[in-house]
Amino acid sequence: MELPITASTSAACCIGDSCASLTREAIDERGARDLALVLKALADPVRLRLVSMIAAHDGGEACVCDLTEPLGLAQPTVSHHLKVLVDAGFLTRSKRGTWAYYALVPGALDAVAATLVTV
Repeated sequence: MELPITASTSAACCIGDSCASLTREAIDERGARDLALVLKALADPVRLRLVSMIAAHDGGEACVCDLTEPLGLAQPTVSHHLKVLVDAGFLTRSKRGTWAYYALVPGALDAVAATLVTV
């Protein structure tokens, strides 16, 4: 299931049918549900660390093999967390040989932040 934040999302976040900041107009039920799913994907310490580690990695992408040791977690656990972030639209995944490489979707974090910011 892909959530509303995708690679084509601009810096002005569109969650559901609502494209405004939470503080400029009331969010409808669908928008609240969609935004909650996106925020839930980030609301995990391991996932936050993964986003940070990938963004800070050389070239802005990292192999799952580069992420397991620093986190102290098994590869299947790290892959699960990465899948949640991909499904939520925060990361892209590309397969090279037997390894998967992940990169931050440009603007994905900005889109969520723009929804939460008072303007």
